[in-house]
Amino acid sequence: MTATLLEPRTATRAPLPASITIVVAPRENFGYTQQSLESIYQYTHLPFELVYVDAGSPKHIHKYLVRTATRLGFTLLRTEHFLAPNQARNLGLSQATTDYVVFIDNDIHVSAGWLEKLWQCAQETEATVVCPLTCIGKPLHNRIHLAGGEARIFMDIKGDQIRRRLYEKRFLVNRSAAAIKHQLYRRSCEFAELHCLLVKRDIFEQIGYLDEKLLGSQEDMDFCLNVNRAGGQMFCEPTSVVTHVPSTSYRWSDLAYFMLRWSDMWEVESLMHFQQKWDLDMDQYFMQRYKQLGHRRHQTVLYPLLRQLTGGSTIAWLETFAIGLERWFNQVITDRYRQRPKNTVRKLTPATTSPTRKSLVKQKLRLSALKQHSAPVRLSQPHLISH
Repeated sequence: MTATLLEPRTATRAPLPASITIVVAPRENFGYTQQSLESIYQYTHLPFELVYVDAGSPKHIHKYLVRTATRLGFTLLRTEHFLAPNQARNLGLSQATTDYVVFIDNDIHVSAGWLEKLWQCAQETEATVVCPLTCIGKPLHNRIHLAGGEARIFMDIKGDQIRRRLYEKRFLVNRSAAAIKHQLYRRSCEFAELHCLLVKRDIFEQIGYLDEKLLGSQEDMDFCLNVNRAGGQMFCEPTSVVTHVPSTSYRWSDLAYFMLRWSDMWEVESLMHFQQKWDLDMDQYFMQRYKQLGHRRHQTVLYPLLRQLTGGSTIAWLETFAIGLERWFNQVITDRYRQRPKNTVRKLTPATTSPTRKSLVKQKLRLSALKQHSAPVRLSQPHLISH
């Protein structure tokens, strides 16, 4: 499949009323929770339902989410232990009954009209998946992280050898959105990331829920390959702009989740499962991924700490020692996570009250154990509910 540029066209039929559930899931820490959630409510003008999956956030974040859920009336799901992103997304997805679901990470800052533009593209193209122009960092909505891409499995034939390999291409990475504004058109694509996606909910009846064995990586690629194989169309709509805002926090709760999220064990298990699932041969792509184990933790946390200790100097022996120590500590964290008790999911939803302003202000949340949700596929261990 070759990506093609498409100019927006006028819809030939009356638009349907929006039927959308936004599912917010943790990505790698909790430090941008408030800014992200506030941007959604500030810049979203279409009607929507919201399910927020709070997977082991620290107490001050959880208290903020409870207060905000009380005030705004969204559904809050809480587990006391961390979840991998796909586990959290599936938990939120299980609560959706709308025609469309938006998956969005808890560190995404949206811009004005973001959801309206995704919805308009879906209605005009009948796309299964629509992704926005995703930027990264601050200033907001400036440096492009992804504008769609290509992804497919191909047969590499060299002589008598036939190898099944993965092809991946990401569009406009690290380009300035303002500088290449003339190049930003709606386009069909094969690849998008789960940072922020509008998805037709009925596609999950064909492909099943998101693969929860992909703990640390490949979840975006796996989802896109499944959609493409099922015949679903994907589009990137660059008039919808969001920004992934990575943040470095040295709070223990953030560090613990960050180190688990990007742990060597989660990465290795994800790569092995993905390779076996799609029957891919070992090649340079996988070898490079294994070679880079831990690089995100080291670049984001370890190296900055070492620079502070050494006054900006690079000391080779110290880095080698610190990396070894960090890998040992990372293993301890992942081992402790494996020994955690079974997660119980708590669901907080607005109590049914008289629709007066006074009662809405004073409404209470009802706390109940979340019953086992029905799904088109069997969900893995973190979704088992304790009764």
